Amino acid sequence: MTAWLTVLEPGPLTTVQDLGRRGFAHLGVPRSGALDLAAARYANRLVGNPPDAAVLETTLGGVELAVSGATTFAVTGAPASVAVEGRPRPFAEPVRVAAGETLTVGPALSGVRSYLAFAGGVDAPRVLGSRSTDTLSGLGPPRLTAGSRLPLGEPVGTPQGADVPVVLRYPETIRIGVVPGPRLDWFGEDALSHLTSTPYTVTPRSNRVGVRLEGPPLPRRDTAELPSEGLVLGAIQVPASGKPLVFLNDHPTTGGYPVVGVVASEHLARCAQLRPGNQIRFVHA
Repeated sequence: MTAWLTVLEPGPLTTVQDLGRRGFAHLGVPRSGALDLAAARYANRLVGNPPDAAVLETTLGGVELAVSGATTFAVTGAPASVAVEGRPRPFAEPVRVAAGETLTVGPALSGVRSYLAFAGGVDAPRVLGSRSTDTLSGLGPPRLTAGSRLPLGEPVGTPQGADVPVVLRYPETIRIGVVPGPRLDWFGEDALSHLTSTPYTVTPRSNRVGVRLEGPPLPRRDTAELPSEGLVLGAIQVPASGKPLVFLNDHPTTGGYPVVGVVASEHLARCAQLRPGNQIRFVHA
């Protein structure tokens, strides 16, 4: 162990995430992992880590950490202020921090989730092959709290900044591609047209399990009970209220409500950065 992090202020929800815990759905274990995989991979590349190194994922409110030894870190994803010992440092670039110093990532200025990568990665114990925190099942490291200590691994690469740092701004209305789901026949003939012609608003009850939406309900043709069946990442499930729910990485592996559509894989990162009050406009993928 080269150094460790001590959590001073954990923010609303900060978790350890890597590329996820795949291949265990048949055991009822969700995949988990970073919701915005592109941002997590980018942070790792900036500090010289392999893509699957564990990072910290913040949610809206940022985080404050102290480091026991010198290291390099980078912050990507939702843009936020970055500081070391109160001094502003660049976003989406490698930043050197000395032993004993404190680094702070502020609240997300746009989007929801920022990603902190440290040279060597967060060396939390692996559970079923992954270091990811699963907020649904409780597998993996617990969510960060004040006083938590996290070891860092041994660096394996050389930090290297990008020629042009990628800093994204997320609009308040986001277009999400969708393909027909396996239970489209449980809805009216114009269900997909209804879904793609109506804006839906993200509610505060959204989390790593799924994005809950408010808007006109989708009418069902079949009101029978559906036996529980397998769910995939991005499934758009329609519960009894008729209000769609987009499942994210910590989703349950089975569900008993019909799935009207599935979010296109290339748009899942957009769902990761949806904040309450944002609008979704579904489009045919």
